[in-house]
Amino acid sequence: MFNAALFDGEQVLDPNDLTEADTDVSSLIKFNGHAETVQKILDVVKKTAYGIDFVLWGLENQAKIHYAMPLRHMVGDAFSYLKEYNEIAAKNKKDGHFESSDEFLSNMKKTDRLHPVISLCVYYGEDPWDGPLCLADMLEIPEKVRPMVSDYKMNLLQLRASETCDFQDPEVAAVFDISRSIYERDYQRINTVYKNRNITSELGIVIGAITQSQKLIDHALESERKGGQVNMCTALEELMNEGKLEGRREGILEGRREGRLEGIQATISTCKSFNASKDVTVKNLMKVFSLSEEDAAGYVEEYW
Repeated sequence: MFNAALFDGEQVLDPNDLTEADTDVSSLIKFNGHAETVQKILDVVKKTAYGIDFVLWGLENQAKIHYAMPLRHMVGDAFSYLKEYNEIAAKNKKDGHFESSDEFLSNMKKTDRLHPVISLCVYYGEDPWDGPLCLADMLEIPEKVRPMVSDYKMNLLQLRASETCDFQDPEVAAVFDISRSIYERDYQRINTVYKNRNITSELGIVIGAITQSQKLIDHALESERKGGQVNMCTALEELMNEGKLEGRREGILEGRREGRLEGIQATISTCKSFNASKDVTVKNLMKVFSLSEEDAAGYVEEYW
């Protein structure tokens, strides 16, 4: 994941060089005489190599966009730094070998250093990510003070936009490639590339979970009982059938949306004919169509 998303496919990280690290970075926060223990458990995994912590974040609900993700990254990374600082400070305090009053005050020696923390958010949702990519995206900052505001960027790996990622692990590459093709309803590509290839039932279940395809999950579970391999040719037929059913559902929903929009336009036209004010029209739309005030006002401005 890190090699593909952050290092352009270069094998900077070798799994053999990674060591497990504690994912619990809960800390005691002290401020102006007030102390509070804050619980923080990193989402998926934290492993260390070359003196760097690599943290992989997975969204709890893989189909949803998290609009506070940069803040979540910043807090999680900060807690990792704080935990290491507390460990260093405790050791220094116990040893008591300080060179100056400044070192004694901070319980940290001038030569002490923390390990870098690099976090990666993996987003598996079907909708393109339209959330913030850094802390500044979450802030309303007057242009005059923008240079003084500290930013915090977020590293994002988006399945929907992963076609340029160079995954060296063939199983990881297959998961991203097949899932992306399912989202794009590009069954012809799946048929061309994977028709004569079997994948493990475990990968089939992962792809089914990511794309919310119960048919694929069921097919993978059945294949697991028969030997553990999923034939993509057979699975493709079930995916296409599921896609057709989904297409019919989308058509029905689209029809409903169009009918609803026509009703909104007719209501606005009627209110306008009876010389009702825009404010009254907004209230009518809110009541009849269960709209928020903001949405109702938007329709009035568009169709008045």
